[in-house]
Amino acid sequence: MSILLLVGGVFAFTQVATWKLGKDYAIEFSAKGVDGIFKTFSATINFDETKLAASKFSMSLDVNSINTGNGLQNKHAIGDEWFDAEKFPKIKFTSSSFEKTSAGYSVKGKLQVKDVTKDVTIPFTFAKKGNKGTFVASFSIDRSVYGVGKSGGDVSNNIKITATLPVSK
Repeated sequence: MSILLLVGGVFAFTQVATWKLGKDYAIEFSAKGVDGIFKTFSATINFDETKLAASKFSMSLDVNSINTGNGLQNKHAIGDEWFDAEKFPKIKFTSSSFEKTSAGYSVKGKLQVKDVTKDVTIPFTFAKKGNKGTFVASFSIDRSVYGVGKSGGDVSNNIKITATLPVSK
């Protein structure tokens, strides 16, 4: 019986808040030659600023939801030369650790684009107000590392991504 209480106490101590993603999220990207959004995004967010070791992010973008404002460009982006959405319909991120920084936080984890998975560190801020909050991350990736399009050309290899995620408990 005392073991059950101990295990239950440890679980309660390490459990972190689960945040539900709001509908007004924005996943934006920009580079020389292209900018746009991903319209469909899902996430499991377990985060507590006081329990970073127990926090976890798992996120997924629907590649087919890309919107550059140009239908022909969207079709080209999901094609096999760029994202190859038929074979690789999701872009995924899974966290491995969190850290407090002077500007907010950073999360380390695995970013999978197409069939390439790389370790990345994403800086972010978290503004909490009661049972609501907003995560904002801004970072860049090199698309050529993930085999997205050919290196060089009209679109810059360096893609800036800004994610704004309103959440509630």
